[in-house]
Amino acid sequence: MNRIEPVRMKPTASAVDAPTPRPRLALRAREYLALTKPRVVALIVFTAVVGMFLATPGLPPLGALVLGTLGIALAAGSAAAVNHILDQRADAVMARTRARPLPTGHLTTRAAAVFAAVLGALSMAILALGVNWLTAVLTFVSLIGYSFIYTVWLKHSTPQNIVIGGAAGAAPPILGWTAITGEVAPDALLLFLIVFLWTPPHFWALALYRAQEYAKVNIPMLPVIYGREYTQLQILLYTVMLAAVTLMPFATRMSGLPYLAGALVLNAGFLYYAWRLYRDYSDALARKTFRYSIHYLTLLFALLLADHYRLHILKALPAVTF
Repeated sequence: MNRIEPVRMKPTASAVDAPTPRPRLALRAREYLALTKPRVVALIVFTAVVGMFLATPGLPPLGALVLGTLGIALAAGSAAAVNHILDQRADAVMARTRARPLPTGHLTTRAAAVFAAVLGALSMAILALGVNWLTAVLTFVSLIGYSFIYTVWLKHSTPQNIVIGGAAGAAPPILGWTAITGEVAPDALLLFLIVFLWTPPHFWALALYRAQEYAKVNIPMLPVIYGREYTQLQILLYTVMLAAVTLMPFATRMSGLPYLAGALVLNAGFLYYAWRLYRDYSDALARKTFRYSIHYLTLLFALLLADHYRLHILKALPAVTF
């Protein structure tokens, strides 16, 4: 008798083996989000939003507030993505940045370029059509300044790269101000000056404990060219200048005593870290100084915002009472 072979059934794909596009889509979305440097952009956008509220005695118009914030955030994200593209070779060498989407190959240069272009185009359209042309132009200048002038030229040509290039990073409070008023006021320039003077000690603290990595990729950060002790001194000097400038909002009656009290406390903390860093350096202390500088700027602008509305509430009370 002929032997009957058993029928072999082809395995069917189970629900477990089925493709799962959602997790892959979420992973891809996270890679694109990483291109925008969300933590950095969050601080940038916060200073811009504070500038919007400080620009008006009452509440800013909702349309200008929402569209201005969105446009500035998209421009900052576009600039960050361009920075990823232009710095990807150096990023692949440095331990701090080698896990970024382009060095790992999770995203291609072309995809990142398209993403940056789309964000930039959307930003300009929103700001030009929904806010005002002055904000759009100033935002575009800042985007070009950071993405190309700083990243391509300054970053690789001078140890003063952070000082000169810091102008682009200090622009957001002005952008927020012009989004509401359509003009650049002296108080907006004061906010710009605060962020401008904050930038060098903030980034140089990072550069101190990452100096060897910057040296490997030939980026002439201050400690790479002039050494650690010189950089420590510059951090201290810039922190002193920053502390002095942050008192100007009170001196010009832009803010009141609550802001002054808070600013004095924050400045005491920053000066404490800068002095300790100058006298007794360690990588751990440099890291703490870098982290404190982020909290410092966030809290300082929060104080400006809170004090701004405290003054207007107090001014309105007599009218309500009588």
